[in-house]
Amino acid sequence: MPLKIMQADITKMQVDAIVNAANVNLKMGGGVCGAIFSAAGIDQLQEECNRIGKCPVGESVITRGYALPARHIIHTVGPIWQGGSCNEAQLLYNCYKNSLALALKHKCHSIAFPLISSGIYGYPKEQALEIAISAINEFLLTHDMEVYLTVFDEQTLMLSEKIFSAFDK
Repeated sequence: MPLKIMQADITKMQVDAIVNAANVNLKMGGGVCGAIFSAAGIDQLQEECNRIGKCPVGESVITRGYALPARHIIHTVGPIWQGGSCNEAQLLYNCYKNSLALALKHKCHSIAFPLISSGIYGYPKEQALEIAISAINEFLLTHDMEVYLTVFDEQTLMLSEKIFSAFDK
């Protein structure tokens, strides 16, 4: 199935798993992370995350979805943008690759991602989109899963359509 890019609230997605742009300590944060914790149920989700402990940059862990429509939350820690010379691209690619592998392991047929690291972590949106599209499309070459990339604003949606069409050529 092809990748679908859409402007949507990830907490309302009717999918098997949604991806949380987490921090290494798996604590409730702001932005997407804060919205996911709030929608899922802060206390229960934080308790499960505390049992897991930490998650290194580029890696992924999974929890229940609690009050979300999604059965699972896959937490992945994106890199903080430092100018591009600190292996950020590979770490961001690994976030998508490892999240998809975890979804597959847990028999998920559908998953929704935010644009990881492009908010408070400062990753340039165009580069973040290119990495996301590349990693997801590579996965979809050999696996059948509904994959959604949810973006927050109209400007990012328009940018994603431009980049996505370049990938199709």
